Amino acid sequence: MALYKSLLPVTYQRLVMCLVFYLIIIPYGFSDTIATRISPPVGFERVNEDDSSFGHYLQTMSLKSNEAEVLFFNGKIKPNSAHAAVIDIDVGTRDLQQCADAVIRLRAEYLFEEKRFDEIHFNLTNGFNADYLSWKNGARLGIKGNKTWWKKGATQKDDSYDSFRRYLDLVFTYAGTISLANELIQVDASDIEIGDVFIQPGSPGHAVIVVDLARNDAQTAILLAQSYMPAQSIHIVKNPTNQSMSPWYQVGRTDKLVTPDWTFNWTDLKRFSSKHR
Repeated sequence: MALYKSLLPVTYQRLVMCLVFYLIIIPYGFSDTIATRISPPVGFERVNEDDSSFGHYLQTMSLKSNEAEVLFFNGKIKPNSAHAAVIDIDVGTRDLQQCADAVIRLRAEYLFEEKRFDEIHFNLTNGFNADYLSWKNGARLGIKGNKTWWKKGATQKDDSYDSFRRYLDLVFTYAGTISLANELIQVDASDIEIGDVFIQPGSPGHAVIVVDLARNDAQTAILLAQSYMPAQSIHIVKNPTNQSMSPWYQVGRTDKLVTPDWTFNWTDLKRFSSKHR
């Protein structure tokens, strides 16, 4: 009897775990995402986005484990990283996916998942519009000095994800904060949405993307994600100026938007232009 009693709690615990797994995790596809792991600040309510929107895609991005480190492209750990979570997406094996590239990556991944292939296009630093449809149909980039063009029929059509990923590496090589800033539209911080980008173009410049948003009657709070130099894991940054609210940032609370690696003006906010956000 004593042995039976000692085993009962363990048996009960396993039963509960099995029920959770089979009744909740499997049917509903529960995963560790931004929206499930990071609660809104006290007194704020998370904004609900349409299931097919860019905002919803960002809110529901999968996260790596709580213990995950920010890794450089060469696999080394970023020292003194002020991150709240690491997004579960590869950084690649070359020093390409830096700050603007991370913004481009998340936007492109969303459009690829939605099969909105005609909307996947990004300007290179020289102004050339590198569209994914040309790449998918077999064209490859011709380069001579500062001139670029599509060489049609250079290879066979390929709509695989691996080919799409190679297209992004091409964009990362020749795009940056200057080209990205030029193709985004200016918006006021009072109208901020998930998917908006704080960006200061330059060499170097920097960019962070709004990946979640919460509101109360008078205030707005945001979560920000970034990569940086050298190329590294895309991660949600902590708030270095308000530890009690971190990793959330309250819009307009301070004169500047101070992040761990860069200080922005609230007027540095821009947005992707699309008839379907």
